[in-house]
Amino acid sequence: MSFFARLKLALAILFGTTPDDEARKALGPPPAAPPPPAPPAPVIVKPTPEQQHAAALFMLGLFQREGRLLDFLQEDIASFTDAEVGAAARLVHEGCRKTLAQYVPITAVVKETEGATMEIPQGFDANRFRLTGNVAGAGPWKGSLKHHGWVATKVLLPDVPTTVDVKVIAPAEVELP
Repeated sequence: MSFFARLKLALAILFGTTPDDEARKALGPPPAAPPPPAPPAPVIVKPTPEQQHAAALFMLGLFQREGRLLDFLQEDIASFTDAEVGAAARLVHEGCRKTLAQYVPITAVVKETEGATMEIPQGFDANRFRLTGNVAGAGPWKGSLKHHGWVATKVLLPDVPTTVDVKVIAPAEVELP
């Protein structure tokens, strides 16, 4: 070992550094690790209106299948008598009510009868109550129940089949001889 190397080692020991520390000082700081690559931007695929509203179209199809709701709504009933419209409405009502009870059972938001006096507190749930008339002040408010409202207790709709065109609410029916 040369004189200068021994001198450097002696000074390093004397002042509390090691040769490794000296080497690190001579070489400078280690290179910084490269930053991790940025994650790829997420691909946002916007659903088509048919995909976005498939459940609603499917439910409409169920109402048509069980209650012939669309047939009733699309019919021009002006030329029919009230008795004929009433008879048709009974069939539509029965089928649609059965479908609703099977797939989306509902109950009243408020159990009181319409016309009952109610007090609505300040901070009420605006999804469950809508105040009409002279709405002023900070509440509580007293008023007459005009409609008890509806809330779904469950949603039991089956998955929308991916193999069907949901825009076809009811296919054309052709009876063969």
